[in-house]
Amino acid sequence: MIQFLLNQTLRTEHTLDPNMTVLNYLREHCRKTGTKEGCASGDCGACTVVVGELIGDDIRYRTLNSCLTFVSALHGKQLITVEDLKHNDQLHPVQAAMADCHGSQCGFCTPGFVMSLFALDKNHPAAYDKAATQEALAGNLCRCTGYRPILAAAEQVADQHRSDHFDAAKSSTIEQLRAIAPTETAELTSGDKRCLIPLTVTELAGVYEAHPDARLLAGGTDLALEVTQFHRELPTTIYVGNVRELQTVETYEDRIELGAGAPLTDCYDALATEFPDFGELLHRFASLQIRNQGTLGGNIGNASPIGDSPPLLIALGARIVLRKGDRQRTLPLEDFFLDYKKTEQQPGEFIEKVIVPRLGDWQFRAYKISKRLDDDISAVCAALSIRLDDETQTVTDVRFAFGGMAAIPKRAKTCEQAMVGQPWNEATIDLACVALANDFTPLTDFRANRDYRLTTAQNLLRKAFLELQSSTIETRVTAYV
Repeated sequence: MIQFLLNQTLRTEHTLDPNMTVLNYLREHCRKTGTKEGCASGDCGACTVVVGELIGDDIRYRTLNSCLTFVSALHGKQLITVEDLKHNDQLHPVQAAMADCHGSQCGFCTPGFVMSLFALDKNHPAAYDKAATQEALAGNLCRCTGYRPILAAAEQVADQHRSDHFDAAKSSTIEQLRAIAPTETAELTSGDKRCLIPLTVTELAGVYEAHPDARLLAGGTDLALEVTQFHRELPTTIYVGNVRELQTVETYEDRIELGAGAPLTDCYDALATEFPDFGELLHRFASLQIRNQGTLGGNIGNASPIGDSPPLLIALGARIVLRKGDRQRTLPLEDFFLDYKKTEQQPGEFIEKVIVPRLGDWQFRAYKISKRLDDDISAVCAALSIRLDDETQTVTDVRFAFGGMAAIPKRAKTCEQAMVGQPWNEATIDLACVALANDFTPLTDFRANRDYRLTTAQNLLRKAFLELQSSTIETRVTAYV
């Protein structure tokens, strides 16, 4: 059984297909057809809904792609759709602004834009911020209006910010969410399909050890595609989004520890503060809706050779903690990947956390090359961590990792060896670029051919050298001044 609020109405579901997406649940079971299916892959944002979750004594509102969200993810939360915004026959200020500013033409994408603007207004009830607005809307596509009137609607909402009926009902909603807060492992079943929803990492370890063939479900931004795009059935899933220990993000003196189930949105501040290039890449990782769902553990666990976070984490010397039952083991992330889609993970074992050393005296750069700037898969992803001797400016240590260059995210160890102990200059970089060709034999596919990938990888090393050389010179000048 799962329980959640559909706006202010309690929904209790005992027998429901756990493979059902929130989009289909709304349209087929609730006859709420305002939420549209545009792509069924999380690219267009037409299906955007807002989920409210109790965090302490407050409600956190986040946009999600309902086409990629299974109903099990709603357990203990509040679901808000475009139909819920109108109140007492009055349009919500966001809806009114879209009408006033002519932000809708064919209207198919409009519900998704409205929900993204609604969440933006809830999370940023201040003066209009164009950058924040563009980020909030980056996951919503429109082929009619050209976006200008939609941005104008966002500006009107910010300038005329008013309390709404959600604010008025907030205390009541908090009490309802407290009343339905999960207290034990829940289960949603239908026929031979089931989803288990544990609450603690100990419960998760026990459930997964008992069902090692189950599929772990976190954000579902990749796993859900098996259902929505490939029409496969997932007989047994284990939803980990309610396991609090997997949601933690903690910064220590020497490291950052990231729960494997923490959404990328929650990981952002810690990673961007310590590693600005990591923050820049997360902005380009995917839309806000995807980052609100997708997790660092999921991005690692699916073992894609073009996943964006593994090359950066490998270059930073990250380790992962794996757990099976009551046993834990820790290994360098680079040793986790064995071959294409093949990892060190054993049946019944899951990623519990990711441990990233803090930067210290290392310097770090990361780059993503893709056909589109935002919301696109990498052709090449590169990350370089390097440590230089302050006096001699020789390379004392280096880690250079790539995605898109091999069947797994991988370090360029021959290239690294060509740099260690050498002066940090153009001649060393030229030798390292030659050595890099011995590290990889890239594939040719529709994103890029092998020659392009290799040349790009070499040029990214040169780019890193120029950037770091410039920053080193600036640091010296500052020190002398």
